[in-house]
Amino acid sequence: MNTTDFPFSSETYIQRRKVLIDEVGSGKILFLGNGYSSRNFEDNAYKFRQDSSFLYYIGLNRDGLNAVIDCDNGETILFGDDVSLDHVVWMGEQEKLEDMAAKVGISAIQPSQRIFDFVDKSTLYLPPYRSAHTIKLETYCDIKEINPSLKLIHAIVRQRNIKSAEEINYLHKASTYTANMHKVVMQFAKAGMSEYELVAQASKVALSKNAAWSFTPILTVNGQTLHNHNYGNTLKEGDLLLFDGGIEHSSGYAGDMTRTFPVSSKFTSQQKDIYNVVKAAHDIAIPASKPGVYYKDVHLLSCLEIAKGLTDIGLMKGDPEEAVEEGAHALFFPHGLGHMIGLDVHDMENLGENFVGYDDTIRKSTEFGLKSLRLARPLQTGNAITIEPGIYMIPQLIEKWQAEGIHAEFLNFDVINKYRDFGGIRIENDFVIEEQGAVLLGDALVYDAESVEALRG
Repeated sequence: MNTTDFPFSSETYIQRRKVLIDEVGSGKILFLGNGYSSRNFEDNAYKFRQDSSFLYYIGLNRDGLNAVIDCDNGETILFGDDVSLDHVVWMGEQEKLEDMAAKVGISAIQPSQRIFDFVDKSTLYLPPYRSAHTIKLETYCDIKEINPSLKLIHAIVRQRNIKSAEEINYLHKASTYTANMHKVVMQFAKAGMSEYELVAQASKVALSKNAAWSFTPILTVNGQTLHNHNYGNTLKEGDLLLFDGGIEHSSGYAGDMTRTFPVSSKFTSQQKDIYNVVKAAHDIAIPASKPGVYYKDVHLLSCLEIAKGLTDIGLMKGDPEEAVEEGAHALFFPHGLGHMIGLDVHDMENLGENFVGYDDTIRKSTEFGLKSLRLARPLQTGNAITIEPGIYMIPQLIEKWQAEGIHAEFLNFDVINKYRDFGGIRIENDFVIEEQGAVLLGDALVYDAESVEALRG
């Protein structure tokens, strides 16, 4: 998003701040904007990305800004400085801060250094995720220990967890861009290519939309490694390629999608069997994702579908319901079913997973597999979520569980060991929760095995 781009009207930003003021009630709220982060010397910076909460409430995508919302008088004060002539020489003419602020409904502007006169130890603030933020908080508020406001965190989570129609529109766009990117990769991939060549093709799609990655992509023939950011492998016939990537629309809203497909034109019978189990686990979660339903229950429903499918294939044995209750399925599905999505790909992840994906009615599990469930709370109309089950054959985990006899009553290790080099399969799509249930975000991209093969062919 350029400094002159404002995806929402000034009235939208004013109303968002009013809702927050009403929720918090009193005191001053400090929102720290981001600055540039240098790669290897000060003037060689990574691409700028504004803090998401700052974007949501203040709306200005420029570095070097901070803001204070005074809940007692309803005023928002923006702190920043117009660029000097020296900067104009290098950067060109820049929009005046006063003009930018007017577009988001802010009239009170102070020089950056005046912030010391407006904040103190009682000021409310969010958890810092950059060392520069920590230093700013300690300096501005004259504190020695960081103590984020839980009241502020809860207020922001309640507000940002419910997406407006305008936000959903941008999420649709981000997901459509993401689907188009995945389609290009699915059509372009062939044996003999390097993974990084496909990352380059995906990047081209994002850049052609004036957009960026919503997170560092995972594109790998080693899909059993859940967060694999190494792109050095060469694709071979018989490989499965897992691509988990998303595009961030210029508004800041994120898409997140995963497709797994054969490097050959067809799945092997073994690959198709496992793929269809993952698809069934994905599809059973869609109608179950409704307002009022705990997402943990949707997760467990998908786990049960995986256990049933793997029992039919012969990798698991016994009663699938008992197997899931004991956690045996987590050998193959060690992560959660999905997460919130919005201005962050894991929405508001910097505020704390326990606040965003959980509430007073449900607490995070310590059980392997379940402890990685990012979203468990009851779903609400306006939530934007991902659904992303997977099955992975992780040799190190298989070896440990077999050696220690973990869940041996539910696991056929003789069969499982024949799949040690299988890799992994994940299918992921984005949804918004409406009154009638989960609705796909963005344009649909095929994911049934036959259509994937047709697209590859």
